[in-house]
Amino acid sequence: MTANFMEKTSLSSGATSSARSMTDTGLLILRLALGATMLQAGLIKAADFSTTAGFMESGGWSLPTFAALMVTTAETLGGLGLLFGVLTPLAACAVIGAMVDAWAVNVSTDVVWAMPFNVPFLVAFGAATLLFTGSGRWSVDHRVFGRSTVPRPIAVGLLVAGVAVAILTWMALNGVNPIHFSAPQG
Repeated sequence: MTANFMEKTSLSSGATSSARSMTDTGLLILRLALGATMLQAGLIKAADFSTTAGFMESGGWSLPTFAALMVTTAETLGGLGLLFGVLTPLAACAVIGAMVDAWAVNVSTDVVWAMPFNVPFLVAFGAATLLFTGSGRWSVDHRVFGRSTVPRPIAVGLLVAGVAVAILTWMALNGVNPIHFSAPQG
């Protein structure tokens, strides 16, 4: 009986270890994809910052240089954080905020349901996923802090903060509701 129990425990432990390894591999792949995507977007904006500010100005943003600086910083630092799994919850929060506004830019010129599920939408949901799952074992967070997740209330708070900052930024610097149920006039 004892030997049989030990075999089952050993198998169970091995299966758990294998599943954990698979989960950590999946989180690493997700982090690398989202982090590289955001880092590239941020660096492109930084490399041609005047064009980024000009885009913000042409989109009707007040303080277009400040708005461009905010999105460039959020994408670059958020991308680095996700890429290396360092301060992942804060990086995910920054990416969520930037991508909610990027999503709003994409849907603000048409009926919101014309193309609601675009790249910024998917990146925001990927970042939200990492906010709740953590960065995984192969991350700076795990190496430095000995864990890669945060308590649920903190994850929920950061998700709400990311979306709230995006909405408040949009309202303060753009001044219009990006969600239209009919095409905007003009």
